Order: sequence, then structure tokens, then C-alpha cells
Amino acid sequence: MRGWWREFSGLVLPASCGGCGRQRTALCGRCRAALLDGPVRRVRPAPEPAGLPEVYAAARYEDAVRAVLLGHKERGALGLAGVLGRALAGAVRAAAGPCARGPLVLVPVPSSRRAVRARGHDATRRMALAAAGELRRTGTDARVAPVLRQGRAVADQAGLSAPQRLANLTGALRVAGGGARLLEGAGVVLVDDLMTTGASLVEAARAVAAGRVREPGMGYRSEGEEDGCLRQGIPGNSPPGSAHHRRRSGDAQVHAGPRAVRAAVVAATPESFAINRN
Repeated sequence: MRGWWREFSGLVLPASCGGCGRQRTALCGRCRAALLDGPVRRVRPAPEPAGLPEVYAAARYEDAVRAVLLGHKERGALGLAGVLGRALAGAVRAAAGPCARGPLVLVPVPSSRRAVRARGHDATRRMALAAAGELRRTGTDARVAPVLRQGRAVADQAGLSAPQRLANLTGALRVAGGGARLLEGAGVVLVDDLMTTGASLVEAARAVAAGRVREPGMGYRSEGEEDGCLRQGIPGNSPPGSAHHRRRSGDAQVHAGPRAVRAAVVAATPESFAINRN
């Protein structure tokens, strides 16, 4: 029994640093700083896929940051979720921009059911919940809405090129029945642990847009009722059929096109930072 408990606690609260392996600490100061102390930046992969929302990242996916993310996701080091949530919360604040005071809805990009079963936990949802808690503690009204579902099977993304990843994921996600209602009246921020090619975020943004279109009774606030949040596609009370609703509903981006939501990730590839064109 004692041996089992040591093994279990070693997964949840590692005896060595999740970033560099230093003994007797779950995460050393240097590795914690790599996650939390760098400036949050807008990131863009190269090539940048059409439909990618604005994405903000807390750290570069390298060295200690890579080790911490893999330790949490693949090796079940659940004790790292808190610090990863803090890093993600910083990226969410940057992504939300003028809506950072809330209300915000964090929508996790789902992993396949097969991957979640293999890992024994949903890493992205766990980080999203930690990030929402951190945001609330610092004065932002935030909650998590895991409304995205896998609508069809997809191939393993490992080894696929950027165009192949887009093709693999296109049409794979959907908003659960009634899920669009959970997004109403709030700024929507897609959240994930990592951005590489951006294919997952493109598909998540498309699915949110399509889900809002299908949800009956979803409208928009009247012109000028909201500040910069209006530009992020926050629903409100302009009734379907009104002139304002028709102006905002003239194409496939009826209620929320890919640019109407933002995205936040813990980390992105170093190249995504290098080509930042802010």
C-alpha cells in the first residue's frame, strides 16, 4: 500500500522538477519563470492558415516549457496544472483585449476520445479550469464551457504536414446541442496547451461559428452598445430579421466568424514568435 501511494503521489506531485529534473521540487524557480515571466505575445505559424483567430501565447515551446507540458499531458503530472493554468490565464487576458474584465468563456480545444482515454485525463480542460480560477481570483469573470465535441474520427496528427493537418481536422468538431447558449453574452476565448500549425484552432473557431449560426434566437447587441467587445462577436439582443442582424449575418460568419473569437495557448513554437508582425 505504501509503495502504491508513493508511485501515485509521484505522478500527481513529482519528486523532481517537471522542467529540468531538479530533485525535491515539483517545479523549480527557473522553470516556473520560463512559463510565467516572459511577455505574452501574439503568435502566428508559418504558413498562417486561413481562418486562424488571433492567438496569444505565454511561452515558447522549448526546453523546460516543453518538458512541463509533456509531463502534465503525457505523464499525468497533475500537480503541474496550477502553474500551467496561471500561464494560460495570462495569455487569455492578452487575447481578450478590451473584454479582459469579463465575462469570458474559455472553450477548450478537445483532444480525441482515444487520446483522453490513453492519458487518463483531459489535460486541456484541466488547464482551462485552472486558468478560469486564476482569472476569477484576479477580478475577471471567467468560466469554462467545454462545448466542442469530436464529430468524426481523425488520423493521428504526428508526422502530418500543415496542409495535411488542416485537411485531417476540417469538419471534425461540432458544438454540442445547446452549447452555443453557454457562449451567449460573453467574450469567447479558445484555449489549448500548444499551437504548432494552427490547424486545431482553425477548426475550433469554425465549429464555434457554425454552432452559433445553428442556434435559434442568437442575436447581437445594437450598434455601439458594447465597446471593443462588439468586434469580437459577443451575442446580445438584436432580434433575428432586424436590419442590424441582417448586416451582421450576410455570409457564413453569421454570428461568429473565425475572427470573432480569440485564442490563447500556453506555448507556441519559437518560429511563431519570431515572425510576430505586431
